[in-house]
Amino acid sequence: MLFSCGKGQPVVKKNHETTDSSIVLASNRTYLYLPYLINKKVGVVANQTSVLLKSVKNLKESELKNEFTHLVDSLLNLNITIEKVFSPEHGFRGMADAAEEVSNEIDKKTGLPIISLYGKKRKPSKNDLSGIEVMIFDIQDVGVRFYTYLSTLHYVMEACAENNIPLILLDRPNPNGYYIDGPMLQPSFKSFLGMHPVPLVYGMTIGEYAQMINGEQWLKNNIQCDLTVIPLKNYKHADYYDLPIKPSPNLPNSQAINLYPSLGFFEGTSINAGRGTEFQFQRYGATWFPESGFAYTPKPNDGAKNPKHNGLLCYGVDLSEVEKLNHINIKWLKDAYEKTPSNKKFFGSTFNKHVGNDLLFNQLKKGVSEGLIKASWKKEIDEFKEIRKNYLIYKE
Repeated sequence: MLFSCGKGQPVVKKNHETTDSSIVLASNRTYLYLPYLINKKVGVVANQTSVLLKSVKNLKESELKNEFTHLVDSLLNLNITIEKVFSPEHGFRGMADAAEEVSNEIDKKTGLPIISLYGKKRKPSKNDLSGIEVMIFDIQDVGVRFYTYLSTLHYVMEACAENNIPLILLDRPNPNGYYIDGPMLQPSFKSFLGMHPVPLVYGMTIGEYAQMINGEQWLKNNIQCDLTVIPLKNYKHADYYDLPIKPSPNLPNSQAINLYPSLGFFEGTSINAGRGTEFQFQRYGATWFPESGFAYTPKPNDGAKNPKHNGLLCYGVDLSEVEKLNHINIKWLKDAYEKTPSNKKFFGSTFNKHVGNDLLFNQLKKGVSEGLIKASWKKEIDEFKEIRKNYLIYKE
């Protein structure tokens, strides 16, 4: 199958995909989405993960120089007219700190205007979308509710629906897509850290999740987005997928991504979870923990200009060699809470927003066991699984 982009423009062939059984990213399936973009003024929601890869097998980030093309560059090379680029948390190049405000800018390489969706606003305005005829969304998710790219997706879908702009979503594998676990978000705890009533780990690709946002009518006033999901090839939820490009500054490798659902709770506490080291979300500690055989000192680095306990010796727990999890581990959160003396503040202002409710907060204070905490999630997880079935694109 061939699609021509017009006179003098390249032809994209279906055999651009690999012919073996390896996973093919939706971004690589150019022949499927190019027809939606030809002769249109296009907006792109993207960051450093928005790439076409020559292969998804055995690639390390240091080896990627000649192995990928950024989606924006690929579309420009195909003479697609890009009006604007919209960037999420961490910015278009993915270098900003977590929660750091990102400003609008001009991309030095392409000269395109970049509109930040993690600065003074989280949702594209009508003015931002003026002249755009179709939007394309391509960002790597990690399958955890408080990872804010889902909230960016929500607001992009809402803005597109309100302005009658179709949205083309290029799907990507979920590296935590092989299980479902964690507390359910309650509506009163809705925030940019979580906007939808789903478990913390929901076992869906970002394309499937977008279909659920539409189908469950979670957008404002129950509106729905004109959504087209370009699917992956050869992907199943049970697949383990190592990301070749880190999705954000503090998720440097597959170990951090796997532990993120369990250690991400610490973001809403006074405990350091490895920020300010090269082992983000692979350790946790604090200055007041009892001395142990493991200690480290957080210092400013990429993605953490002022880490918790900056420059101070922290005693803690090293998880860099822990076996891959297929569930959320509450033991480490309970351990840190129990090691924090009463004269030290443990809970921060965002803890309940990270969790999605205040039940875990109360369970920790009452000393509820790990088993009972996890049992309290089961009913709502089972109910979610039934809803989830309606939106799945891939086999389990």
